[in-house]
Amino acid sequence: YSLFHAVAAFNNCSFTLFTDGFYNASLRYSYILHLAIAGLIVFGSLGFASLRELFGIQQMRERLRLPWKTLSVSTRIALYSTIALGLFGALSFYFIEQNNTLAGHKPVEQAISSIFMSVTCRTAGLSVVPVSQLMPGMLLLMMFLMFVGASSGSTGGGIKTSSFFLIFISAYNTLRGRQGLQVFRHSVYPELLNKAFTILVFAITFIFFSTVALCITDPNQQVLHLAFEEVSAFSTTGLSAGITSALSSYGRLILIVSMFIGRIGPLTLAFAI
Repeated sequence: YSLFHAVAAFNNCSFTLFTDGFYNASLRYSYILHLAIAGLIVFGSLGFASLRELFGIQQMRERLRLPWKTLSVSTRIALYSTIALGLFGALSFYFIEQNNTLAGHKPVEQAISSIFMSVTCRTAGLSVVPVSQLMPGMLLLMMFLMFVGASSGSTGGGIKTSSFFLIFISAYNTLRGRQGLQVFRHSVYPELLNKAFTILVFAITFIFFSTVALCITDPNQQVLHLAFEEVSAFSTTGLSAGITSALSSYGRLILIVSMFIGRIGPLTLAFAI
């Protein structure tokens, strides 16, 4: 069981050996386990190139010998984006769900659960609270975190933190009236920014029309829950608002296609077409 869940967590996979996931009565209050699983999810979401640069023996020796040498731009983007999105998600979950799904827990326990739920939105799909009982505002924020997803070259999905980071910096530079795009004093090729915008537009368009299709095939379900299921499928997260088993065959087929396209990547599919 330990080996299975360690592999599942590092690979950002939402499979567990418990029917109710980590909300199982025997795991619900195992906060040390929650931190361990959250750590594995973070490492898996950073990307193998970033992990090698951060923890490779040769790279660590080189940083000790040349302390002025900085990390590569891609690794810094992955690291800073992971920290920023993790803190944003954890704080949001803590304040929104404090009197809802986190009610009855001690402050430290609430903080750990908030960190876990923020991390798991990075396409891991494991949960320590009942997702179907979350507040609508928290579901929307989780959809945003799932949409961004993990870092490039990682085991997770989503549009990737690198695409989101470039688009965010580009918007910031536009508001400041700056010309060109620089990240950590390095110029960014326009082609990279164009690819990031292409991924964003394709992903938003696909999710929108897929959600509309789900509303047609399953009109008895709430629109927010259908949108949550679609974003979760496209980002290969695996979180569910508890309606997946109640969807029609056509609704499940839409989620299957979404998971496939989200896994191979929207840009890969666009180039293939």
